[in-house]
Amino acid sequence: MNNKFAKYAPIEKFKLSDRTWPDKTIERAPIWCAVDLRDGNQALVNPMDHDRKMKMYNLLLAVGFKEIEIGFPSASEIEFNFARHIIENDLIPEDVVPQVLVQAREHLIEKTFLAMEGARKVIVHLYNSTSIAQRRDVFKKTAEEIAELACEGTRLIQKYCAKYPDTEWVLEYSPESFTGTELEVAADVCNAVIETWGPSPEHKMIINLPATVELTSPNVFADQIEWMDRHLARRDSVILSVHTHNDRGGAEAATELAILAGADRVEGTLLGNGERTGNADLITLGLNLFTQGIDPELRFENLPEIVKIVEECNQMATHPRHPYAGELVFTALSGSHQDAIKKGLDAHKAEKRNHWDVPYLPLNPTDIGRSYETTIRINSQSGKSGIAYILETRFGFKLPKQMQIEFSRVIQKIADETAQEILPEHIWEAFSDEYIEQNDGYALKSFNYHSVDVGGDKVGITAKIATPTGKEVEIVAEGSGPINAFANGFRNQMQVKFKLRNYEEHTLSSGSGALAAAYISLVSEADEEFYGVGQDTDVIKASIKGLLSAYNRMK
Repeated sequence: MNNKFAKYAPIEKFKLSDRTWPDKTIERAPIWCAVDLRDGNQALVNPMDHDRKMKMYNLLLAVGFKEIEIGFPSASEIEFNFARHIIENDLIPEDVVPQVLVQAREHLIEKTFLAMEGARKVIVHLYNSTSIAQRRDVFKKTAEEIAELACEGTRLIQKYCAKYPDTEWVLEYSPESFTGTELEVAADVCNAVIETWGPSPEHKMIINLPATVELTSPNVFADQIEWMDRHLARRDSVILSVHTHNDRGGAEAATELAILAGADRVEGTLLGNGERTGNADLITLGLNLFTQGIDPELRFENLPEIVKIVEECNQMATHPRHPYAGELVFTALSGSHQDAIKKGLDAHKAEKRNHWDVPYLPLNPTDIGRSYETTIRINSQSGKSGIAYILETRFGFKLPKQMQIEFSRVIQKIADETAQEILPEHIWEAFSDEYIEQNDGYALKSFNYHSVDVGGDKVGITAKIATPTGKEVEIVAEGSGPINAFANGFRNQMQVKFKLRNYEEHTLSSGSGALAAAYISLVSEADEEFYGVGQDTDVIKASIKGLLSAYNRMK
């Protein structure tokens, strides 16, 4: 190893040669425990006051968490009073278990039990650090002494459980800084606590293995969890839990692999708020399961509202690229991505698929309360499909393919000039100016048509148009249809040359006064094609307006 990096070499290189977790898949949601009110709260610049804690607590209940770490009651009066408030006001649902954190010190344990008096069931979360660095530098104790400290805390908790027999007490023990602890030492400490507590299959305890600092890659963490899973005493009486942090950016991956490796339970926070780079994000983990067809047993149907409340409580903004929750995570700005998304959404709708498989969208935004409106946004990197998608979904205009190419040049020019995102209203303004509101061109004032020969296809038309100078001109002509007749008359009257090439129309709105949109393309003497757009309650008039629109752009 290069000497300048030697100081970062891991203390212990752990490798599990007979690992089994890579051959497994996650088949159901773990037990979730939200620690926003404790671990998340202690990482805030401005910790939550009572009102913010209540708002977060109510959100966690609404999302569906059945285990919630409500705080550290012995740490401050706000924490203590919050615990009393939700107990005394009967704000803990029957199927929800509050969890409280405490160190292995009697006066802290005593205050914790006092805070939780009267609760139906409580998880008491006992912890002490077991890592090499903390044993050596902070506590100056041997591994055996650290184990005895954990057991003494366990016995103290048993003592206070006896004082409050009306509450069902569940012990959770965490060897803090597990990832910096030799596995044999971690197992010895945990097993000493297990034997001291004496759990049974009917009355289990929780062993929580925290990556207090993420020190390894997720696969190594999974190896550590599988090893611990094999070496814990009374495994049938233990719920194995993990609590990952994100120092290396792998908290969610480490958690998922840990579940494969034997973890039954997961602690984390909404949006991953926590010390340093944060905790595992329970929204990401839950929706990862959702996208694999697994019920996360958490409710994220209105994710924008969840994000809003979390931001208010934490007083922290969410990164726009945050998985699932960020403003831009379902947004395509690249032209090729927009084209694929538009075609995928069209196919999904047309085929009425019962499964989700749309390019670049890992889930249906509407399933989590997002809309399709922000799926495609336009800037200088966008293409014709994205622009066409905006016009269709926001304004109802379904542009022919060649017209999409033509109009995209108009938007591209604006994007290049402004070097900014082009909002839907700006796209509509440009579209209207270019094709509909042509104030300096020819405009239809009136139009009528009638059959010329009984039973035949020939029709006659009478139309009045306004010229660019404001003069009104009457056109009388015949043709194989109203549009053909008008084209014949306009060419003759104005002494111009063009050919009709393409015609498409569709309804813009429903009802008796429905508007129709018509798209007409004309080809000039120089063989250049120009599209025009017309809209009217009468489809023939819409078509004539479209023809004039195309001619105005051609002249």
